[in-house]
Amino acid sequence: MNLLKRFGYYFIGLALGSLVVLFIWKGKDVSFEYGMDARTLKTIRIKKRLFSNNATQTLINSAIDTATISAILKNGDVNFGKSNARLKPCAEYFITGKDSLEHIDIYVIRCDSTSTIKTITIN
Repeated sequence: MNLLKRFGYYFIGLALGSLVVLFIWKGKDVSFEYGMDARTLKTIRIKKRLFSNNATQTLINSAIDTATISAILKNGDVNFGKSNARLKPCAEYFITGKDSLEHIDIYVIRCDSTSTIKTITIN
């Protein structure tokens, strides 16, 4: 069997296998969050979210709401240089918004069962 036929059979099998995987996972709620930022943001999002008094005052005084905070926690960028991820018992993370939300920074304390938004900074 020549090399061209082998590649043809390989790509046909790869395409069929990809279609099978696509149909199996199409109806399921599957997420592929393997990067450091994505994993950190996901663990913050799935925990019960609390707001400190300082963060609540910032929300009241500014034009942002909890939907904006949720958007930042979904698509934001975790700055591990300004974070303290190894702090026990609760890790602390500095998160910056992306795109139109770049001017908003959030400081989050993530414990075992809760995520507390400690401060919200609008630049």
